Amino acid sequence: MRVALVAPAGPLPPEVLTAGAARLARWGVHVTQGTHLRDRHPTLPYLAGTDTDRAADITAAWCDPAVDVVACARGGYGGLRLLDLLDWDTLAATPPKLVMGSSDTTALLHAFMTRLGAPAVFGPMIATNGFATDPVAARKLRDCLCRHDRPVTVTGVDAGPLTDTTAGTATGVTAGGNASLLAAVAGTEPPPPPGAILLLEDVTEDPYRLDGIITRLLRAGWFAQVAGIALGAWTDCGPLTQVRAMLADRLAPLGVPVAWGLTFGHCPGEASIPLGAPAELDADAGILRVRWPAGWLNTGGPPIPHRVVATRTSSAR
Repeated sequence: MRVALVAPAGPLPPEVLTAGAARLARWGVHVTQGTHLRDRHPTLPYLAGTDTDRAADITAAWCDPAVDVVACARGGYGGLRLLDLLDWDTLAATPPKLVMGSSDTTALLHAFMTRLGAPAVFGPMIATNGFATDPVAARKLRDCLCRHDRPVTVTGVDAGPLTDTTAGTATGVTAGGNASLLAAVAGTEPPPPPGAILLLEDVTEDPYRLDGIITRLLRAGWFAQVAGIALGAWTDCGPLTQVRAMLADRLAPLGVPVAWGLTFGHCPGEASIPLGAPAELDADAGILRVRWPAGWLNTGGPPIPHRVVATRTSSAR
């Protein structure tokens, strides 16, 4: 497997980038680094290089026939600035390939999925401690990429229905990611496809700000045709009782299954979840199962060594 690392948002901590790339190399992955991967913007220290250079690295990785996966190395802020700079016609002339990221790069993942039909993985990014120093999250990413013979199963210690009225099961195609980034593109990018299982998580947003984020998505029609909603981590978002109460107030009236407490997003041991893939959400049991469509990651066989890991199972009611 050949993975190209790009930095579409914030600058990368050199030591974390080195550790993350080394972990990939130990798996037998061939890693290439974008020309501007280690850049810093000359006047805006929160950006990894200029907008044009960051966009150029993404285009080069996407159009390189030797690359199987374009991996966003870190979030932070900056992906939104690239949506109008990327040459989508040029990108569309290349067969879709897998893109990976999370957090700020949610906006890019969603655009690549809706505009180019690209498969995506929402999970830990290589130049973050959520991958480089978290062996559980790293193992989940490895298994996600190489174990296409079994579904990706996501649950949580206290996972279950958001409220008594949001129990039930649903099937659909996965979409979504970081809630604040989805709200940032609502109105300029299309909503999830009808019947989607929408993933939502966030970090460092107070409950009242999360209320505004969810309300904006509601007003933009992003929940109008979803089949179900999977809620992940809400790290440093204030008391979880308040977060849960707000989400129940906003989402329960939709009348679809909503699962609370799944282990994805900004949390230790976060899951890696294929987006744009068929999934089953069991809100009663607090389990999301996602299956890789055939041919999504056709790299000549699973090159990453793996071992069978026991997973928690729970029966649906």
